[in-house]
Amino acid sequence: MKSCCEGRVRRKVTSPYDLDEYFASDYDESENPFIVAGSRKWGKYVPLVGAAFASLFLSLSYLTGFFNPSLSLFFIVFVYFLAGTPALIVSLRNLLSLNINIQVLMTTAALLSVWIGKEMEGGLLLVLFALSEALEETVTKKTKGALHELNKLAPTMAEIVLDDGTIYSKSVKEIELGTHIIVKAGEVVPLDGRVVDGSSFVNLSHLTGESIPIAKKLGDEVQAGSYNTDGTLTIEVTKTSAESTLAKIIRLVTEAHEAKPNLQRFLDRFNRAYATSVILLSFVFALFPPLFFTSMPYIGTSGSIYRALAFLIAASPCALIIATPTAYLSAISACARRGVLLKGGIVLDSLAKCKRLAFDKTGTLTTGRLACRQVDIDGNCYTMDEGISIAMGLERAVVHPIATSIVSYGQSKGIKSAKIEDLKVIPGQGVLGTVKLGNTMKPCAIGSPDFILSKLNDPQKKTKLSDALIRKGNVVTLMLIDQTILVFHFVDELRNDLKSIISLLKQRLNLTMLTGDHRENAEFVAAQIGISEVHAELRPEDKLDLVAKLAEKEPLIMVGDGLNDAPALTRAMVGIAMGEIGSATAIEAADVVLLRDDLSLIAWLHKKAKATHRVVLQNLTLAICVIICASLLSLFGIVPLWLAVILHEGSTVTVGLNSLRLLR
Repeated sequence: MKSCCEGRVRRKVTSPYDLDEYFASDYDESENPFIVAGSRKWGKYVPLVGAAFASLFLSLSYLTGFFNPSLSLFFIVFVYFLAGTPALIVSLRNLLSLNINIQVLMTTAALLSVWIGKEMEGGLLLVLFALSEALEETVTKKTKGALHELNKLAPTMAEIVLDDGTIYSKSVKEIELGTHIIVKAGEVVPLDGRVVDGSSFVNLSHLTGESIPIAKKLGDEVQAGSYNTDGTLTIEVTKTSAESTLAKIIRLVTEAHEAKPNLQRFLDRFNRAYATSVILLSFVFALFPPLFFTSMPYIGTSGSIYRALAFLIAASPCALIIATPTAYLSAISACARRGVLLKGGIVLDSLAKCKRLAFDKTGTLTTGRLACRQVDIDGNCYTMDEGISIAMGLERAVVHPIATSIVSYGQSKGIKSAKIEDLKVIPGQGVLGTVKLGNTMKPCAIGSPDFILSKLNDPQKKTKLSDALIRKGNVVTLMLIDQTILVFHFVDELRNDLKSIISLLKQRLNLTMLTGDHRENAEFVAAQIGISEVHAELRPEDKLDLVAKLAEKEPLIMVGDGLNDAPALTRAMVGIAMGEIGSATAIEAADVVLLRDDLSLIAWLHKKAKATHRVVLQNLTLAICVIICASLLSLFGIVPLWLAVILHEGSTVTVGLNSLRLLR
């Protein structure tokens, strides 16, 4: 076995141009693995280069037409060859499949221009259409850049480590669960797994947008797509290639690109009927007017065929067709780079309409971790530091969120743990022990209020522990040292900068908190961050009903992370799930996934949705105005053929460039 593998030791795929990426790139010829590396760069710009050469020959044809018509005709042939041949091939393919679209319109107009002796105008149409198509293709590729970069990020090979230390490369698609793989410094983690050897810092910026490296050590989970910055990690694979974090993100982004908004779907259906109607009307305008107006000729710059051709070009809805997809794709790509995954452009439409935002509390507004907020002491026998030191000693014997919080609280104050003897853990109640204070051993205990109060001998002290000491709205644990009581108050730790985030969101949306937690806890957190409307003690079905009622009043965004939030996320107009701590069910149910659980991105996302809506309206307004004005003026002979071409192609390019603003 070893000798068989030795020939493959250290084998790595360094070229990104493999079959997986080729198929992931929508068959982009520049990614074709069968083309040599030196030729690939030409594949990226073939349409643009062809259009550029065609425009050069068109210029030469125009200039030489003043003194040598034959030479001018020679150059115009190259224009039709370079710009017309690809258009003719695509148009014939469309006609064979009975698909009458923009390409057919433009090719028909160019050929008819030659027939009426307007070769220069036909050449101008082909050149501008080729340039417009090339620029549109560039815009589309740019808007899909996030998906393409994710595909390039995913390694196709991984180095497997056998029990005897042999290392060999294997396709990630063939690697099974439990396999050990090695990831060196400077490499990308190919599959999700758990660290079984080594330690390092990994950078998740490609996945979450967070550039701060995260330490990974024995037992830690590592996501596929993470960049290993310094050490070497041996990872046990816990998810296959198809189930990895990176694969799920790629699927979500792909689905987002393919899920079209309602307006775009309508325009796609409208395209074919509109193109057919424009061609039929052009033939009507070309053939019938001279029959009724004998003074109007068929041929010439004032003839019906010339005007019909100008109408055909001006009425072609190129700008109208690309007005929406380029805008939505640009916005989706901008979101993906920020670590916000959208399940389709339709989500942006819904977000722009929303006026209310409902938050789950635990795990969404809070981290889900308890933090010790305050310690009260009832008695003068011991100092606060002594009490905290003893509590740390007792809680070191327990694995519990409260115990962890007490130890962290003491360490933050520079307090050392006391030495506790005769430790005894009573599951579900607390911890008993003895501690040496001075020259005597004192009994001590920490645990739930009922457990500690049952050990208190002084009835007056029991009644003294009132609501003023045990504050409503906090999780509380008590500690007893001899007969002295310490009260530890805990709160669910709020997310960083939450108050400023909520303040920013309140400027855009009405805010509500929905939680299954106790009302006191919920109102305490809401008061801290500035949310006035709170609904507490809700079961999953209660959350669902409440979201349905709120959504009837105004369009609603729901943000959650847990399994119990999934029904509400589905019912809301837009569901937003937390990507890092969120359950798989919540992520599947949501329309938006925040990969790095950054709530500040919600305000940015709402603003981006509004901006997308504005850009789409701008694009549609420009496209429709140009089509109506240019086509009517062309039909009446006011706009000549060459100007109709410029107006048509100019509006298409302008719409594409306007959409690119959403990439910022």
